[in-house]
Amino acid sequence: MTSRTVTLLDVARAAGVSKSTVSDALQGSGRVAEATRDRVRAVAEELGYRPNSAARRLRRASTGAVGLHLPATATRLDYYMNLAFGAVERAQEDGLDMVLLAPSGAAGGRIASRVDGLLVIDPEPGDSAVPGLLDAGVPVVTGERYLGPATGPSGAVVCDNAASLTALLDHVTERGARRPALLAPSGSSAWATALRATAGSWGRAHGVAVTLRTVPFAATPAEAEAATLALLAADPAVDAVICAPDGSAPGVLRAATALGRKVGASGTSDTSGATNASGSSGATSTSGAIDGNGRTGEGDRTEHDRSEGDRTERGGPGSPGGTDAAVGPVGAGLLVASCVDGTATRGAEPPVTAVDLRPAAYGRACAELLCDILAGRAAPDTVRRHSWSLETRASTRPPG
Repeated sequence: MTSRTVTLLDVARAAGVSKSTVSDALQGSGRVAEATRDRVRAVAEELGYRPNSAARRLRRASTGAVGLHLPATATRLDYYMNLAFGAVERAQEDGLDMVLLAPSGAAGGRIASRVDGLLVIDPEPGDSAVPGLLDAGVPVVTGERYLGPATGPSGAVVCDNAASLTALLDHVTERGARRPALLAPSGSSAWATALRATAGSWGRAHGVAVTLRTVPFAATPAEAEAATLALLAADPAVDAVICAPDGSAPGVLRAATALGRKVGASGTSDTSGATNASGSSGATSTSGAIDGNGRTGEGDRTEHDRSEGDRTERGGPGSPGGTDAAVGPVGAGLLVASCVDGTATRGAEPPVTAVDLRPAAYGRACAELLCDILAGRAAPDTVRRHSWSLETRASTRPPG
């Protein structure tokens, strides 16, 4: 291994400590025991590790700025724009400017020469810019966990995305759904992975086959409409569609209208108002760390072709996907919900039940953790939790 290829992570693994400990030991900062500091320096010397020039400059003076890296699709999604505004506002409270990095990224060392730390939001293992950002030689906080093989971040702020989808699935079944479907996001981010995995685990736990259709991570309303039309044409028994991508729910509503499906609950179990993850009345927040482990491995479920006039039951009462009455596509109720709340869900007709991830507050939380790490108020490797709430609206309530 040459000095050109040796990274902080290599030194950390060889010394049996975290990347942040290596950084502190080599920079002479932080609360690192002298014996550990000596061992890290010896390992670094043995491996031939050499810090880059940007890191050396950062040890001498602060740049007064932090960087923000968003997914390439961020510019057209309401969620990320609100998140960015929250992050900027919080950074300014610590006297730091926020530098928005180009989606394609740049060499980590070049970025590190311009910022004191980095925020990397929804890091995708397939994003070629992320490994260089994580190994840039400055503190890095991620919004959601990074599931790739590169160097881990200095800290993370996470949502319990498994719990939020569970709350949506519980909600639509309580409102009478027997054949829920999920328009699941593609990609391998922690959010997308958690949603796909949860659809499978929830279905197995409840004996209900959750139909899974994969759509782009940032699917447009038109793409969501096309996916929903194909889904309901192939399986008219589907009586609830949960769409994951931000802003795509109006497309599901258009598909329902085109097929003559009435949006709203038609089951016998009904309560009105906002509902939290435990099903109680009132919009409340539930927080926790996401699992971030594995994927369902199931892909899109096989669907049975049905003719337009087929109105027979799909299974018997109490069976997976069973209904207590014959199911037909035209005029049948369809519940619609979204994994991400925003302008599109609140302003839709009817308004759509959705998970409010509180993006502006989330951006603030990410920036606050980075500021705390930079100021020594929080230890590296800190993971904080961000709360969400389930907002129930007309799209999952009885018509009228």
